[in-house]
Amino acid sequence: MMSTESSTISSTIPASGESRKDVFVKDLKGVVGSADDLITDMAQTTAEGYAAARSTVQGAMGEARSRYDDVRRRALHQAHCATEATQTYMREKPWHVLAGAAVLGFLAGVFINRR
Repeated sequence: MMSTESSTISSTIPASGESRKDVFVKDLKGVVGSADDLITDMAQTTAEGYAAARSTVQGAMGEARSRYDDVRRRALHQAHCATEATQTYMREKPWHVLAGAAVLGFLAGVFINRR
């Protein structure tokens, strides 16, 4: 009757060669596919089946939402760490940063003038 077991959420640990983003996208596609299957099957279900389908979709969406929040939280943490590292480097070696900016500006000017 209902095919709620057809697509399950994969584990949070990425397989070899698979990034967290890929796992998240695959999980999200699984949730959408599961919801699509449930909507298709709902036309033939009873009130009890509808309630079960609704709770299944709510559970899958809740899990997808928590995974999204986890990915977002990790990305923000990594961005914050990168920002702090950059600020520390800039405070410790301002002349290196200035020289790098000058070189980049010179190269940008050369490439713009070539056109």
